[in-house]
Amino acid sequence: MRSASGNGFDSSDSFAVSGAAERTARLHDIPPSITPSHGDDSHLLSRIASPADVKALAPNELAELCREIRTTLLAYGHQHGGHIGSNLGMVEATVALHRVFDSPRDRIVFDVSHQSYVHKMLTGRAAAYLDPDRFSEVTGFTNPDESKHDQFVLGHTGTSISLACGLAKTRDMEGPNSGIGNVIAVIGDGSLSSGVAFEGLNNAAEQGGNLIIVFNDNEMSIAGDFGGMYGPLARLRASGGTAQPNLFNAFGLDYRYVEAGNDVSALVAAFEEVRDIDHPVVVHIHTLKGAGYDGEETHADRQTASASPVSFDSPTGVHPTDNVNHSEPWHSDHCNLSDHEPHEGQCEASHWQNPDAAIGKPDDPRKHYGKMAMAALEPRFAAEPGLVVISPATPGSNGITHEFRERAGAHYVDTGITESHAVAYAAGIARAGGTPVVATTASFFQRAYDQFFQEMSLNRSRVTVLDFLGGLSGSDNTHSGAYDVTMFSNIPGVTMLVPTSARDYLADLAWATAPAGSADAPAGPVVIRVPGEAILAAERDATLLPVTGGQIADRPQSASLPVSVSSASGGISAATVRGTVSVTAQRAGVRHMLDWRVNQTGSHVAIIGLGNAYPLAEQTAAALSDDYGITATVIDPRQCTSLDSDVLESLRDGHQQVITLEDGQLEGGWGEKVTAYYANHHVSDGSRNPRVLNFGAAKEFTDRVSLGELNERYGLTVEQVTEAITRCF
Repeated sequence: MRSASGNGFDSSDSFAVSGAAERTARLHDIPPSITPSHGDDSHLLSRIASPADVKALAPNELAELCREIRTTLLAYGHQHGGHIGSNLGMVEATVALHRVFDSPRDRIVFDVSHQSYVHKMLTGRAAAYLDPDRFSEVTGFTNPDESKHDQFVLGHTGTSISLACGLAKTRDMEGPNSGIGNVIAVIGDGSLSSGVAFEGLNNAAEQGGNLIIVFNDNEMSIAGDFGGMYGPLARLRASGGTAQPNLFNAFGLDYRYVEAGNDVSALVAAFEEVRDIDHPVVVHIHTLKGAGYDGEETHADRQTASASPVSFDSPTGVHPTDNVNHSEPWHSDHCNLSDHEPHEGQCEASHWQNPDAAIGKPDDPRKHYGKMAMAALEPRFAAEPGLVVISPATPGSNGITHEFRERAGAHYVDTGITESHAVAYAAGIARAGGTPVVATTASFFQRAYDQFFQEMSLNRSRVTVLDFLGGLSGSDNTHSGAYDVTMFSNIPGVTMLVPTSARDYLADLAWATAPAGSADAPAGPVVIRVPGEAILAAERDATLLPVTGGQIADRPQSASLPVSVSSASGGISAATVRGTVSVTAQRAGVRHMLDWRVNQTGSHVAIIGLGNAYPLAEQTAAALSDDYGITATVIDPRQCTSLDSDVLESLRDGHQQVITLEDGQLEGGWGEKVTAYYANHHVSDGSRNPRVLNFGAAKEFTDRVSLGELNERYGLTVEQVTEAITRCF
């Protein structure tokens, strides 16, 4: 899930770039002379059908194979996008792994597995990276449905050591008949900071037996390395692996260090040394993230797409770079997050590469609304020392820009890929009287479920959670946010808000983060589901809201301040959010925040659209009016924590049908609660018991299915909802 996706995105995702990025955009020409062609036997990569073919190469051919793989990755990144930087750094290590070990008998488990592209190329799937017509054949992560060489469907971080321990345990219990040889966990690119990784290290040392942990140390996480472990790791690198304390030795693990982590011969020798070892060992390899990106630079102006690329000056295409060895602790390379121009070394932009086709597109909802939230919070820092934004990694994906982080200083904390810690940490801040805001992706929050229940909710901690990528999306199966409402809205004491406009989003944020002691402040944690594609599209095109045109009645507000956001804060202008935003939230208090909003009063049919499904409610109402002369009642519930019984009771008069729309899992979700309300509050007059129809997603995992296709699948289209309504009359 991390590259989230770990960052959290697979190579099917498409992310927009800023206007500034557009101004410096260029297309890279990859000369055919160095680009492997599908089916061309003159290239080594096109002849690799399995790891056996890697073993059959002459030793002096390995470097050329690495060069071809690297060139393929560079071309693939421009055409398709993906987690290119981490894979560029792992080229030599992956070739060496398949040269030395015998997959699938020897089990290789890739942590996060966003760094498994090279592994896929060497296990019969090279065509999916060489041939644009076949790009969709593979996911951005390992997947046993694709190949017997993939052990798990992996998307989140830190789990490889635990999984490897489980494989090794069964092998050791069953003996030679297990069919399992060496067990290798490949971890790194930020994932070692996960708490579960330390739990795995602890278990590995106790369990014993053959277990090889390859730690890919590229001096990077997603947005730089944060945490006390990185100083000792830097000293290990500087000392050639001899410095103390050595955190791996401290766990009782054997340890080997390989400085030349992008030298395939050195890695082959290191892996041969530990093959068939009889105890757990950590092989710490020092690699260069994005190794090869500098080989694409041109001598000409960046705007010139046809400039001749600089020739690679090493056999494998790895350039020397000075973008490493920043003073510890290293937090930023000062790059501007332009996802289409990553570079070697310590570069946040190399975590995820946008395809060239995305250059110049506007921000996606995550970046758009994330920037908006940070711009609203930033002016409060000076007067509110306890206001802290917490990101368990992946900040740039959620609009928490490098520039914001630099200005925020101590008001921003990156905890690394540590969602459980981040939520518990926020609860501690809240207990001390601070105002924490925890922001990350919906599916990442799933691993903090216990902390949401115990440390946050049971303790009534004033924590604000910004829930990004909630609801349906075209993401991969490990990053789907379709389950966020069923998770958050059913935790006792949690208020979950689902704003349907930028104005409501910022008002919700102001209310949730009202300083401790404010009269209108919520009594416990608040989750705000960050608006998604349908909401942002409607804000950019008011015709997508045919009933209200996006013009809804102002809500009562207090202590309002005008919105004013500079371009330095992420490019959100005052014109983006019309009107004013409350600083101390609503005078009407909690009750007002949980009231449903009736945006059109009608009869016969009431349509309640939750969050991202709200534009569909208006569009369906317009279709009923145009085609059937029915003026439907249209309701924006604004939250999914509780039901507004006053509104539901009012619908008994004159409404035969109540329709609920939600872009999340239907079973156990929000709409069923409306159905249950009328079933449990049945009245004797049958005409006053409206029939309820629920529309939402099936309980299933989906993998890289477009949002449009998902809406069709689940009946979340104007035509399907309208047909269901009229069929019942």
